Amino acid sequence: MLRLSFIRLLALLLAASFGAAFPQDALKKGCSLFKYRFLEPHEMKAMQKMRDHFGSIMLQSDRRCNTRLFHRKWNLEELSVPDRMMLVKAELDLVIDMLGLLNDPSFTETHQRPLAFLTQAQEDLRVCMATEAPSHQPSKKLRHWLQKLQIAKKTETTGCAEASAILHVFQVLDNLQCAALREQCT
Repeated sequence: MLRLSFIRLLALLLAASFGAAFPQDALKKGCSLFKYRFLEPHEMKAMQKMRDHFGSIMLQSDRRCNTRLFHRKWNLEELSVPDRMMLVKAELDLVIDMLGLLNDPSFTETHQRPLAFLTQAQEDLRVCMATEAPSHQPSKKLRHWLQKLQIAKKTETTGCAEASAILHVFQVLDNLQCAALREQCT
């Protein structure tokens, strides 16, 4: 009986010392964009399936859009890493908002996995921005684009914003990979 109590006490002491050596909050709050440097093939297939399905729905519904939400006169490589993270967060916010608005029952199953993936990326990006650049102010170039995005979100029809967000989802993923690289991306 004494031996069993000693083993339990030893186990508790070891658990406490490991807990102190590796605080759980520090592990949870660290920047974890590394996993987005190389996206899993099954995630890419899910995105492609969603985009293809949405494309066929668009053809049937005859949505005619002239939106340019994701077009810029400059390249992502021209931005600092904190600016890249801000840009990708804004793009992810838009895509996730638009996926959340879709109400076509045939689309529900197709966009569940991409929505979960993008939401996780959004959360990871938010944590990185809070830990690495909490008071970063966007450059003039990025600030101008963010203002144009806000205006477009208010003036574009929901259908056109949905179409633009889904059709540009691979651009958003490329930008996420670039932000995860933390160096010049090509």
